[in-house]
Amino acid sequence: AINGSGTLTGISVGGLPDGIVDADMLAANAVTAGKLASGVGGKVLQVVQTLKTDTASITSSNTNNFVDISGMSVSITPTATTSKILVFFTICLSGNAGTFHIRLVRGSTNIGIGGSDGNRLPSTILYRPMGSPYQHACDAVSSTVLDTPSTTSATTYKLQGSAGSTYSATWYFNRTYDNSNNDYDGRPISSITAMEVAA
Repeated sequence: AINGSGTLTGISVGGLPDGIVDADMLAANAVTAGKLASGVGGKVLQVVQTLKTDTASITSSNTNNFVDISGMSVSITPTATTSKILVFFTICLSGNAGTFHIRLVRGSTNIGIGGSDGNRLPSTILYRPMGSPYQHACDAVSSTVLDTPSTTSATTYKLQGSAGSTYSATWYFNRTYDNSNNDYDGRPISSITAMEVAA
């Protein structure tokens, strides 16, 4: 029965036929985490990735300042403020001198970096060319960080790099240091991926 105020009465739970209420009829954010069955937390809600196939380089001259690594950023818009974002990256890197520091940054905020300890530069991960012939190597450097941005706005994660104040060097991405036109100097890829995980 429908009363004068438009309220529908007399229907028991489960009384509506299948298909009466579909996803389009639900208001945005109408289904909250508290209304979901126990155990649904931790589900992957979305995955976005940036795949870098071109080459790039950074020249870092005796500075602790970090600069963006071209093409190594990804943007994701969380569906809930309680969601966590799992960020993982792999970058193919080559160089000939010193240590290269990589940081993961959310917007302008460093995340997933080590603590300050004397002159040691806090980073997400480090790379230093080892062995010989380093000029024909392009090593995969990777790391994973779980972040809680607490927002539903578009959020950008990116990689930055620096050789630190001790060294002046050029670092290359997706190519070897030598970059000779031979089959042993290939063209690898790098990627950065952001995965939204329900709380």
